[in-house]
Amino acid sequence: MRFETALVAVVLAFGVPGSALGQQLPAPAPAPQVKQQVPEYRINAGDELQIYVWGEERLQRTVKVLPDGTIAFPLVGQLVAQGLLPQQLEASITSKLQGQYRGQVPQVTVSVVNPSGMQFSVMGRVKAPGTFTPGRYVNVLEALSMAGGPGEFANLDNILLLRKQGGHLKAFRLHIGSFFKGGSNLDDAGALSNITNIEPGDTLIVP
Repeated sequence: MRFETALVAVVLAFGVPGSALGQQLPAPAPAPQVKQQVPEYRINAGDELQIYVWGEERLQRTVKVLPDGTIAFPLVGQLVAQGLLPQQLEASITSKLQGQYRGQVPQVTVSVVNPSGMQFSVMGRVKAPGTFTPGRYVNVLEALSMAGGPGEFANLDNILLLRKQGGHLKAFRLHIGSFFKGGSNLDDAGALSNITNIEPGDTLIVP
């Protein structure tokens, strides 16, 4: 009997060992993903808006939100824009224009063409501290990435987040060291609570 024939006979008789070819290894479990809801963009002071009233060339403007959070628009005057969603500002302009039309007010659209008001700062032990204008909402991890990442001796379990709320400055402590060490459970709601979204005007201080 040839060697190949004998080998086939042995395999049929005793089976293939667990380490032999032909055994199907279980597929690796997928890596957990951070699921975080991104808020809708709200208008900030410094943003550039394009406002368009359909069929009215005189009511087509690009305006910049003033430092006090207001805009000026023809036939409407001063309007508060800061903190509103674009569709909320559309409704506000439509309401103010109602007295100028006998029938229905033409459709109003508001677009944020330059979200330059979305700024935050990162200070302390990071590789590239400074002020950043991402043009979108980012979370704490993304903010640190924009600042070049943490420095060698950064204390990531004692980050200070300064935020203006209602005319007052509030401080929050963030603990995210485990995310950089790879030991954090991404399904842990307590751990994810530290991966908060950055808001306009926020300052991150990494000790």
